[in-house]
Amino acid sequence: MVAVIKAGKSIHRVFNYNENKVKEGVAEIIGAKNYPFDPDKMTVPMRLNRLLRQMELRPHVQVNSVHISLNFSPSENHLDNEKLMEITNAYMEKLGFGKQPFLVYRHHDAGHPHCHVVTTNITSDGGRIDLHHLAAKKSEQARKETEKSFGLVAAEGRQDSPQYELQPIAMGKVKYGRIQSKKAITTVLDGVLPNYRFTSLPELNAVLRQYNVLADRGSENSRIFKANGLVYRILDDQGNPVGVPIKASDFYSRPTLKYLESKYGNNEVKRMPYKGRAKNAIDMALLGGKATLRDLVRALEKQGIHVALRQNDTGIIYGITYVDHTTKCIFNGSALGKQYSAKAIQERCQHALKPGQHLAGNAAQKQTGLQPQAGATAAETKDKTIPLVGGNVLEALLQPEFTSDYLPHQLRGNKKRRKKGKSNNNNQ
Repeated sequence: MVAVIKAGKSIHRVFNYNENKVKEGVAEIIGAKNYPFDPDKMTVPMRLNRLLRQMELRPHVQVNSVHISLNFSPSENHLDNEKLMEITNAYMEKLGFGKQPFLVYRHHDAGHPHCHVVTTNITSDGGRIDLHHLAAKKSEQARKETEKSFGLVAAEGRQDSPQYELQPIAMGKVKYGRIQSKKAITTVLDGVLPNYRFTSLPELNAVLRQYNVLADRGSENSRIFKANGLVYRILDDQGNPVGVPIKASDFYSRPTLKYLESKYGNNEVKRMPYKGRAKNAIDMALLGGKATLRDLVRALEKQGIHVALRQNDTGIIYGITYVDHTTKCIFNGSALGKQYSAKAIQERCQHALKPGQHLAGNAAQKQTGLQPQAGATAAETKDKTIPLVGGNVLEALLQPEFTSDYLPHQLRGNKKRRKKGKSNNNNQ
């Protein structure tokens, strides 16, 4: 059994997440502990209000919601709802939440049995259960004891028994109509947002477009733009939006514009050590001055760096972004330096594209309402000839990182010769 605990500030968010799963038919509520009625005899507001009333006993505590998922081996698909409730009750008792009101939902949207628990750490006497290191201090012991009591597959044995591993959903390009839009976009966002270091909306879209997803602010005059809103869209293979856009606030992780902007500063610091790798890779590809733009794209592809060109309808390149899937860093050309901007790169290449010409495998994207000052307008182009490292982000995450002080041998030659000469002079 694997237990995952997440503490938060919004009971509404975790409650609605599970209730929406019930509405979609991919989950069911199987228990309500320390409630006056069984769950099937209560309305949705009644389930939520029980938690809210207890949380009001300690209104100044901000982190007051707890979301727990209990995951079991695929081989344990024989566990029925009654047995899952017994296991959950035992685990919650050992965790110190036995007297707390909590709701238990069984989900059916994965390849292994699992249930979600929604509760609060505010006690009935106005006290507060300490959540600091709850997983390490109490959950591990509670999990082990529960596994032993019910004869469950132990979490420690999963590495030695591949058939018991919980397989994550592989992240690939979204195909409209093949899977529920919200679920498909969620899979991509969950793979990109926590792992990639971006400092603007255009940089984020440079990687999202490779999965046929777009974060869209709308046009300058639109209501969503004026309200600092954000929606996510699915793109077809030509980069055109298809289907109905989904508001950022409708996703469980709430990847809103405010949330994205809160990551920019920290990501800027985290990606600094990796600028050298990207610049060295570009310099090496252009060494000798004979490489074309197409040669550059192909050379960087071999280094795990995707080149996203932004071209207007006439084929003129006005922007370039580098997505390094090895270090998970995204750089707008100018962020690396003037010599790595779109204009400078074209000047450094042997043949620049002529007006009306598009790089093979790239198609100018149509206007999607995004404005330059807002973040990503018009034609952020995805190169279909450049695949992701290993085909998905999960594999890319396992790629070794390059050190920031790496410098190709060809670029070190002069320095070594000068040092050697100086040494000879001293010996004379």
